[in-house]
Amino acid sequence: MSERLAQRALCLDDFEAMSRRRLPRPVFGYVAGATERNASLRDNEAAFAEWAFQPRVLVDVSRRSPAATLFGRAWAAPFGIAPMGMSALAAYRGDIVLAQAARAAEIPMILSGSSLIRMEEVIAANPDAWFQAYLPGDAKRVEALVDRVAAAGFGTLLLTVDTAVLPNRENNVRNGFSTPLRPSLRLLWEGITHPRWSIGSFLRTWAKFGMPHFENSFAERGAPILARNVLRDFTARDHLNWEHLALIRRRWPGVLMIKGVMHPEDARRAAAEGCEGVIVSNHGGRQLDGTASPLRVLPAIRAAAPGIAVLYDGGVRRGTDVLKALALGADFVFVGRPMLHAAAAAGRAGVDRAIALLKGEIERNMALLGVNSLAELRPDCLLRVGGYSSTTT
Repeated sequence: MSERLAQRALCLDDFEAMSRRRLPRPVFGYVAGATERNASLRDNEAAFAEWAFQPRVLVDVSRRSPAATLFGRAWAAPFGIAPMGMSALAAYRGDIVLAQAARAAEIPMILSGSSLIRMEEVIAANPDAWFQAYLPGDAKRVEALVDRVAAAGFGTLLLTVDTAVLPNRENNVRNGFSTPLRPSLRLLWEGITHPRWSIGSFLRTWAKFGMPHFENSFAERGAPILARNVLRDFTARDHLNWEHLALIRRRWPGVLMIKGVMHPEDARRAAAEGCEGVIVSNHGGRQLDGTASPLRVLPAIRAAAPGIAVLYDGGVRRGTDVLKALALGADFVFVGRPMLHAAAAAGRAGVDRAIALLKGEIERNMALLGVNSLAELRPDCLLRVGGYSSTTT
């Protein structure tokens, strides 16, 4: 049934509609929503429409390939799966499903620090997975978490750095979502009216693995996902600074990146501190509402940090979006919400289908654009057709 459902999707957007029907309103709202007026969320997608292609014709594109290399590793496509918190709440064994699908497709997958499945289980399912951490506020807990990630076998660590304080996510309040979830009659009714999710995902998880917890926020186990006390130990992060990054750089032996970079000066500083890369991202519009789309600042950040990898995250829904981000300076692109919607809608079959759809669009669009390799994608492949132009240098 899952495979038949997955095959109905003709593009990534189709999975969101399927996910909406399956998930309870609080859970769907958490996955799909953002912050305050959702201005940044909307702009993430709108920015792509402000660039148009200038295709070349009569080019032999029979040898085209979407393969990409990042940190010395060859991948089958220039995109990966972005970190998404509580994936296993939206989809049964969500993090494992995403990890296995990424491994089969030979693309990278990033495990979120707000995940509900132990990192040791996920890396066993996909030894090439990366880990994304939200730094604890205490230096000793930072060191302990970094040591645990290294001991688990991860070779790439991302630090998400745009979470100094919790954002104002009004949509979560309106939809009845909290972390942990608070038992209520409304939540019970949502479970009753969405039996495919409540039985096939939540209760199935509870029966087989027990109550889900935030397993990877710290070196030790975190809070349960369902509790009367809705306080969750996020720990204060408003004092974190570049010295904490330097501490981690000294302790972490693998590839180190920071995620949430939106200014060229921060990219320069990350390079100076020894980071191998940055991810240009506004957290999917989930932090400071009104933050520009990452696509608008991408060229300036690429120019500011020529010696490190510049990765992109935000608003990607089509193969054309991937190609535009690469042409504007990204070395690699990450896709979040659509992959989780696919997992919620149809499990592993949904994620497999979503990856195949996006990869197929990239390969087809390369031919129509007149390029054989991703290295041929440059700004002169594009023409600005309207909207905001970043002047940040």
